[in-house]
Formats: sequence, structure tokens, C-alpha cells
Amino acid sequence: MDKPSSYCEAVIAMDKNNVHRVYHDTAYGFPIDTDDELFERLVLEINQAGLSWTTILNKKANFKKAYKNFNIKKVAAFNQKDFERLMNDAGIIRNRLKILAAIENAKTLLQIQKDFGSFKNWINHHHPKTKNEWVKIFKNTFRFTGGEIVNEFLMSAGYLPGAHIESCPIYKKVIKANPAFLKKL
Repeated sequence: MDKPSSYCEAVIAMDKNNVHRVYHDTAYGFPIDTDDELFERLVLEINQAGLSWTTILNKKANFKKAYKNFNIKKVAAFNQKDFERLMNDAGIIRNRLKILAAIENAKTLLQIQKDFGSFKNWINHHHPKTKNEWVKIFKNTFRFTGGEIVNEFLMSAGYLPGAHIESCPIYKKVIKANPAFLKKL
């Protein structure tokens, strides 16, 4: 069999309960409405850096528990004891820089919520942008947000196109959900 040319082609043959298939069919590329869900996606994308997405998807429930359901206020209030708890939690990625980034990014998001009303409003305020413009904004705002992390975060949340190929059956569902990438530059 030839190597799949897209995520869509790779998951189509997978069992419907496979973590990739579930993510692809129900979350990838669909608009995200709540700040905590956007924060979750950002934290997961940051943690994926250098690792497989399979690892992150398999640990997703552990991340939710460790990061208090990705409640931005709760994570922003994490202290040294919480940091040590996370560093000792084998259910998540125990990387010092990634854990610190999650906590610092939560604090940044509290300020963004104060200034813009929500993380989503902040993203919408800057949208639409090119990938390079987005990377610059994220690097100036958040920790541990390189080009690939920013691209995947925004694509997975519907702000940049490319999550699905047009022949994918999920593509039409994403378009019906009216993702932000439909608004042209």
C-alpha cells in the first residue's frame, strides 16, 4: 500500500474507535467555541512537539485531569506544588519547559480575557492572517509556540485551512460548521 498523502487518507482505514479516527472525525478542523477548549488544544499541540500525535491523543484524558479540565483560571493559579505534581505525573508529558509554558500561557490568557473578553475574541481580533503573521503574533504573546505548533493549533481550531482534503467526508461537515478560515485575507 502506498503511503497516505494526508491525515484524512491515513485515518479512513482505521477502526472508528481509533484515537486518530475519533479526533479526525469529531474535532480536527472544527471551530472551537470555549476558551478552555482552545487552551486545551494549545497545550496539547505544545506537548506534541517532538513526539507523536498518537502519544498525545492516548494521554488526552490524563492531561485533562492533570490540568484541571484546562480551566484557564485554575492553571494560571498553579504554584510550585502543582508544578512538582505535574513533573511527577507519568500520565502526561513530563517536560519542564512544556509544563511551565502551559502555566505561563494560562496567565497570559487571563490578561487576554481581561483585555478582549475571551481568547476566542483575541484570535478573532487578529483574524484573518497568514501563517507567518500568526506565528509572529503567537511567538510575541505565548511561550513555546513555534511555527508548527501555531500552524497545527490554528488549523485544528478552524482558523487556517488544511485540516481535511476536499474529498474527505468530514471536510463537508467542517465547512458546514463555518470555520474562520472561510473568511479570506
